[in-house]
Amino acid sequence: MSRSTTGSLPDIFARALAALRQGSRPALAIAYSGGLDSSVLLHLAHSWASAHDVALFAFHVHHGLSPNADAWLAHCRAQCKALNVRFDASHVTLQKNKSGIEAAARKLRYAALGALCGRHGVELMLTAHHLNDQAETVLLQLLRGSGMAGLSGMDGANSAPELLGNAALVMARPLLPVIREALEAYAGVHGISWIDDESNSDPRYARNALRLQVMPALAAAFPGFQERFARSAAHAQSAQRLLAELAENDLRAVLVDGTIEVAPLRLLTLDRVRNLLRYWFSLKQVRMPSAAWLDEMVSQLLEARPGSQMLVSHPDCHIRRHRDRLYIVDKLDELAGMRDPDDDGVIVRHAERFVWQGEASLDFPDYGGTLHFDSATRGFDPAWLRVQRLHIDFRVGGERIKLAHNRPTRSLKYHYQAVNVPAWERTRLPVVGAGKSVLYAAGIGMDYHHLVEGEGSVALRWETADLAT
Repeated sequence: MSRSTTGSLPDIFARALAALRQGSRPALAIAYSGGLDSSVLLHLAHSWASAHDVALFAFHVHHGLSPNADAWLAHCRAQCKALNVRFDASHVTLQKNKSGIEAAARKLRYAALGALCGRHGVELMLTAHHLNDQAETVLLQLLRGSGMAGLSGMDGANSAPELLGNAALVMARPLLPVIREALEAYAGVHGISWIDDESNSDPRYARNALRLQVMPALAAAFPGFQERFARSAAHAQSAQRLLAELAENDLRAVLVDGTIEVAPLRLLTLDRVRNLLRYWFSLKQVRMPSAAWLDEMVSQLLEARPGSQMLVSHPDCHIRRHRDRLYIVDKLDELAGMRDPDDDGVIVRHAERFVWQGEASLDFPDYGGTLHFDSATRGFDPAWLRVQRLHIDFRVGGERIKLAHNRPTRSLKYHYQAVNVPAWERTRLPVVGAGKSVLYAAGIGMDYHHLVEGEGSVALRWETADLAT
């Protein structure tokens, strides 16, 4: 048992559950792989749930990576049946990607566990992470050059909707203060059987390399190092909370309508700017960028001219600047109406032509949305509109529109600037015309020249899936 932990393993587990179950959580689940750690967790959870009349589930994820995966699934199901624990499993297929097998398998596993909890109405899931896992995590993050958040290691409990896909779910680690040798001793005393995953002996995986080669050397030279690593992680967690508090205050001072004003950032130190931006990314559920990427972004941000249209590309999104404000913008697929190669492969642009026959709306998937024809007291004469050969296209430059009799004719660019539509949104807002005349520009309005007053007229309105216009 860890010297920093007092009481028996069931007592430690019970104290953790007492703290976690404040509020109504009628059911409890464990992530159950069938290995030593989760098998001990199953035994502890079963005893506790039986004593407290709480429904217990055990969820298993079948990755299919090992030839023994089916046998592991059968073992887990049999163990749960013997204990009368509700069991469910999810089969996932691992796809190769740049993040590596370990990271990909972890992502799939947690998403599957989150889905299983959602399926069964479970809001509290336990994992079997222990003190050795915490030490490995801290050292692995240190070797990766992680910042304070990474060096904080694992929390005793947290919600991770971006990982679990389940905002209502709390994931807890009641065995985190317990050294692995204590789990082995408990399993021996209680005759608990478990399976061994052969991949745990493969040093090609970073965590295995630490566990098999580095940790034994540390234990020989620095007995009890796991506890000291855990203490360092606790100090890092405290420091991270202070950084988050500072970032929250800084962000509150510069946040306007979900965007960040650039000018006040220049009054902060670079460290506070970086801290603020990391916090903003976390709120927006954007993956944390590397230090080099963040430094490049901050450099561009602070050195660019006030009127420049800065763009920094992130794997999850674009960071854009418009009128001295920062925006996090989704990466959107190019619409077919933006590019149309001819038979020779030359990129050309041409409008999609159509005739209105009284429909309430027409879908234009190549332009990313729907054109609505709304009944209005000021709009186009429906009889006139029916006989027009209409066309829809993205603007190519030079288009002009007059919005009222007492307002001048202006370019679309002028109007977009006047209503503060960012440049990247303008490229996805189509224009509807008849012949050489612009009738309607999404995000701006209808041209005055063909409008009539009176009930029964028709107003055009554009609705897109990715922009509110």
